[in-house]
Amino acid sequence: MAQTSLLRQLGFSARLGITLILLTLLGGLTVSGIYMKMHHENRDEQPGLTLNDIRGHYAGVITPSPLLNAIERGHPEEQSSEARKVLLDWLKSNRISEDYDSLDLGDLAPAEIIASDCLSCHSAQSTGDDAYPQLPLDYFDQVKKVANSSDIRPVDTKILAASTHTHAISLSVLSLAVGGLLLLTGWPRGLTNLLILLMGTGLALDIGGWWLARLNGAVVPIIVLGGVIFAASVALSLLLVIADLWRPGKIA
Repeated sequence: MAQTSLLRQLGFSARLGITLILLTLLGGLTVSGIYMKMHHENRDEQPGLTLNDIRGHYAGVITPSPLLNAIERGHPEEQSSEARKVLLDWLKSNRISEDYDSLDLGDLAPAEIIASDCLSCHSAQSTGDDAYPQLPLDYFDQVKKVANSSDIRPVDTKILAASTHTHAISLSVLSLAVGGLLLLTGWPRGLTNLLILLMGTGLALDIGGWWLARLNGAVVPIIVLGGVIFAASVALSLLLVIADLWRPGKIA
């Protein structure tokens, strides 16, 4: 059923002003998403924004080193059990730098094992079907990038409380403003009501998830889901308001 659009009854200058404000808000939402990516990515020392980056921020997470993961998976397959145990013990210790080329370990020093078991594939000069020069292990500076496990500590509770105070109030007011404008459009009430429900649900899941994640890191996907729902519903609502302000035809 068609609804009366109160926004379209406004004068040209008012509609233009509201449109410019909403376009600025859309730009702010876009930059906010970019900032979140920049702020959280690489916490787990892996390229790009991952779920572990977000989990580390809100709940904390210990990420085993890529080298440790590879050895525990049985790579390389032809490695002796003795050499594998030495590498596992070394990677699980807090002496990565000190014991890398330990003279006391002789041929069983991690540096010697990596040279004999890994460099045929993991060297900048490696060739052949199994070569992987993209991950060279020729020097310790290269090895330590994949040897150290990362212990990501969660954000301090005081900082989280301050962030909650700021975001809960500002984003709730933003949602009320966008929802109010949406209700003044001529779009079907079923659509506008659904978008307002999604805004509220997404915001509650996102911010509520921050605190639930302190108790259980498994909640982190709910934060991501809530953030996506909130951002998408706000962005779509803004576009619908702008479209309603300028769509042609008789005002209903």
